[in-house]
Amino acid sequence: MSNRQSPENAVAPEFLPKDEEPPEYAEYADDFDRKREAIERAAERFETPFHLYDERGIRHTARELREAFAWAPGYRNFFAVKALPNPRILDILREEGMGADASSGPEIELALRAGLRGEDVMFTSNNTPAEEFRRARDAGAVINFDDASFIEYYQEHVGELPELACLRFNPGDAKGGNRIIGEPVEAKYGLTTIQLPGAYAQLRDGGVERFGLHAMVASNELDPEYFAETARIVFEQAHRVQDEVGIEFEFINLGGGFGIPYEPGQRRLDLGETAAMIETQYRFAFGDSGPRIVTEMGRLPTGPHGVLVTEVRHLMEKYREYAGVDATMADLMRPGLYGAYHHVTVLRPGKGGAAGVETRTYDVVGSLCENNDKFAVQRELPELRSGDVLAIHDTGAHGRAMGFNYNGKLRCGEVLLREDGELELIRRAETEDDYFATLDVPES
Repeated sequence: MSNRQSPENAVAPEFLPKDEEPPEYAEYADDFDRKREAIERAAERFETPFHLYDERGIRHTARELREAFAWAPGYRNFFAVKALPNPRILDILREEGMGADASSGPEIELALRAGLRGEDVMFTSNNTPAEEFRRARDAGAVINFDDASFIEYYQEHVGELPELACLRFNPGDAKGGNRIIGEPVEAKYGLTTIQLPGAYAQLRDGGVERFGLHAMVASNELDPEYFAETARIVFEQAHRVQDEVGIEFEFINLGGGFGIPYEPGQRRLDLGETAAMIETQYRFAFGDSGPRIVTEMGRLPTGPHGVLVTEVRHLMEKYREYAGVDATMADLMRPGLYGAYHHVTVLRPGKGGAAGVETRTYDVVGSLCENNDKFAVQRELPELRSGDVLAIHDTGAHGRAMGFNYNGKLRCGEVLLREDGELELIRRAETEDDYFATLDVPES
């Protein structure tokens, strides 16, 4: 059943050494300079705020990821739709060979509208209702069960199990988490080590003939060794389940979590080094042939290639100085939710005159009735004037996607900077008509 080396001749792989000198901050200065003129053009053409995405950068990272995992049998990334749920972006990534990782019925529909079909779509959900299982089944998506109880639930409320099915594994205290996703032992996701064999036997006995194994235990992680260690644990579980249950895995989904450096000075995750570490673990576990390897990166392909463009509305002095902008946490909630850092660049002078060379320390804030509606806290910036335009970096993932309508705020639009330099509106800003469309409001 297994191609793994025997314990007698096995030598545990060692991790590859890190670069002595860390690479530069990933929001490359020359790359941002290339985009600066286009962002300024967009600010003249479209009403702020809006998110702008760089097609050239997205395609470059997609190819970089594919090249890093060229060693992996049948490798494919299933882009996590939740990171940037726009069919125009999904279409670009489909052209670059990616599938889609969907977590809801509407996300399945987005993938379909981008031209993805059948097993191009991985359905990874939790606490899943029957209607979404049915929607995934009808689309021919790969269903990734998050809990053992969902197998019987599916059979009772949806029907026969699919030919291909996957289970999500939670390693518990065998693996530490990180700040964003939390510790595995506290997570609501996945099956425990003890539950895995019985659940796969249940799938087998229910008619499933093709099997996948999935794990996702980190988010925005920048340490290559973290992913190599996760791969080792997952590969060991794959062998254990295969031996105990008498099945073979068609694919192993190592999840996502490859991080991007939001802060200047952070070391960029070296994709080649990280993939090589995982390859070492794969060869140790499976030799020259084994299950296909897939991933579900969302932040990595698009995150560094988006900016939130916003205009300074008010400058206020209280116990500290505030720059009030026309975007709010409804457009980017990561700083308010996680205390996450996003770099801020002053793009150009606005109606209020040129930004001075002197610097001042600001809290950059929105207009919500919440004190965590802040994009930057005590950030040193060139002295601002009302009308200055700011670019908030690295918003290409979990930016507008996490938006909301608290305080009746309307979510902003999305603009694509195409490879040919043209600007394309790929989502308009919401209007009041959109806001009231779901309400039954009596006419006055």
